[in-house]
Amino acid sequence: MTSAPVEALGRALRAARPDDPALRTLSLATLVNTVGNGAFYTVSALYFTRVVGIRPAQLGLALTVAGAFRLVVGLPAGHLGDRFGQRRVLRLLLVVMTVLMLVYATVRTLPGLVVVAALIGAVDSATNAVRNGLIATASQASGDRVRMRAYLRAVTNVGISLGALLGGLALAVDTRWAYVGVFVVNAASYLGTALALGGLPKVPPVPRAPGTALLVLRDRPFVAVVALNAVFAMHFGLIDVGVPLWLSARTSAPTWMVSVLLLVNTVTVVLLQVRVARGTDTVPQAARAFGRAGLLMAAACAVYSLAAGVPTWVAVVVLLAGALLQVAGEMIGSAGQWGISMGLAPAERQGQYQGFGSTGFAASNMLSPVVLTLLCVEWGRPGWWVLGALLGGVALLMTPVSAWALRTRDRYGAATASG
Repeated sequence: MTSAPVEALGRALRAARPDDPALRTLSLATLVNTVGNGAFYTVSALYFTRVVGIRPAQLGLALTVAGAFRLVVGLPAGHLGDRFGQRRVLRLLLVVMTVLMLVYATVRTLPGLVVVAALIGAVDSATNAVRNGLIATASQASGDRVRMRAYLRAVTNVGISLGALLGGLALAVDTRWAYVGVFVVNAASYLGTALALGGLPKVPPVPRAPGTALLVLRDRPFVAVVALNAVFAMHFGLIDVGVPLWLSARTSAPTWMVSVLLLVNTVTVVLLQVRVARGTDTVPQAARAFGRAGLLMAAACAVYSLAAGVPTWVAVVVLLAGALLQVAGEMIGSAGQWGISMGLAPAERQGQYQGFGSTGFAASNMLSPVVLTLLCVEWGRPGWWVLGALLGGVALLMTPVSAWALRTRDRYGAATASG
């Protein structure tokens, strides 16, 4: 007779397996890709500085150049996905990334690093833009857009975590070939993702129509939505840059707390992102959720600011409380952003609109390390308050701006959901 624990495990596994065939395929593709990415993120900086001999400042320069290239390709890539079929374009880009990642492992000079990093930045940004359009189109057919994005984000966190463990093994071995092996694994993950996406039905291309190539740039309400979200998205840099630097420079908490806070963030997203995303399917619902996320993020910043100048055990408790508030705001804000961006985009222009949205994220990723360092570390406690007011303010602005956007949808094509 089957034991109760085994039955419970079986129920959990069945519940975790999505019913939608498109979501199952996208989940497999996401898991394969993010395991490789997680391993790569863990070792890449140390490989180039310790093995290749690139100085940290030079590596930072190369990655900044790559970030600049990311800004210019999202929109045209998303449009190409609409024009020629998102699945086809995405699979081609993934093959290109496979080749570039293998080339990346052969770089030995700073000029070579700058060139290859720029190419990888551009193609990776194009890949993300087309992937977001493909997910929006696939979820449009299922009628459960936000839940699909939430599920894939949970899968992403699982994949990154597994990949980080794999990268950790390479760091433990600490030889050139161990590091290069991670590059090869990441290259294989891109190829495996392209193969997995073959299980999706073909997405028919959108017929060419005069004047639609840059339609999103004329959609001023949507541009405003993307701008607000780009500012709010700086909070993603807190867990990687702002909090670790604040913890080590201004608090008495042990440095290993950085790993604990990252683990809290990752595990919480895996367990709760799908549940938290409920009730954000329409644009008005999503905008209200986005506002709540801003208030939570402002509260997290206020709590983080209290970690300086207190005993170690108090600092640890305060940092944990801040991390929980932050991840709650992160999950709710992500669900709100998905509901708004996919709900406002014309059904036949999802690639172009999501591609432009990815440009906003690229700008945020490029600027957030500087902004967070100046506010949270250099300025200190008042800087945290300013950051919290900024994040909360732009999030609350999303409700009137998205309402404005809804009123103008007839000018830019039918939106996928008006609420």
